[in-house]
Amino acid sequence: MSTTSTGLLTIDELANAAATSVRTARYYASLGLIPQPERHGRVAYYSERHLAALQLVRALQEHGFSLAAIQEYVERVPDAASAEDLVIQRVMLTPWANARTETVTQTELDGRVGRRLTDDDLAWLEQMGAIRAVDDGYELQMTFGIASELLDLDIPRDATTAAEAAIRRHMDSLVDELTEVVRTQVLAPFRAGPRTEEERARFETSLGKLRQLTLEALVAAFQRASNQAIVRSVDPDHVGPGSRD
Repeated sequence: MSTTSTGLLTIDELANAAATSVRTARYYASLGLIPQPERHGRVAYYSERHLAALQLVRALQEHGFSLAAIQEYVERVPDAASAEDLVIQRVMLTPWANARTETVTQTELDGRVGRRLTDDDLAWLEQMGAIRAVDDGYELQMTFGIASELLDLDIPRDATTAAEAAIRRHMDSLVDELTEVVRTQVLAPFRAGPRTEEERARFETSLGKLRQLTLEALVAAFQRASNQAIVRSVDPDHVGPGSRD
């Protein structure tokens, strides 16, 4: 891909590899959305990590993130994150429309819920990760629709908060483990040798399909575990499938 002996890219090669313009690549670099390049004399060179970072920024924009939101996202990426880590984040981005954030005023937020929200309501929604307070109102998160329906159910809020915390705690651990599997057993072998652009595109499509199948498997596994938990609560001596006496 690069014409240099070190495998680094010029700005023209970087833009070409990311399917964008040199002007756009320079603009993103000026905003700090991609790391500073290496300089050999007066010439700037970019690595595979720069390319992965630029592709991640473009993917975030395509998913409806504003430049400010992308800046915040990029700032949370660890400095030690490798090109492989950034590729995984880009490919695993959920393409659903409701992944896009929307900012509303207090009045508009009340209208979405159907009543005037109290300070306690707002605090609970923030605690549940359903909204985020910003300068000009509230930023709606993916879970807002579900959380707003929970507001007026006859269920103690402490219970829903505890359930959400349990889900987040175990989900973070699961995502870390699955990410490590993808990094070491899927992405690393693929990147071990030279690949054509066609092979790269096909591989990313496969990773997207893997993400979809993983989500479906997660739902199915949760349903299966829930059914088994119900059976155990009714009959503690029940021996589940695959168990041995």
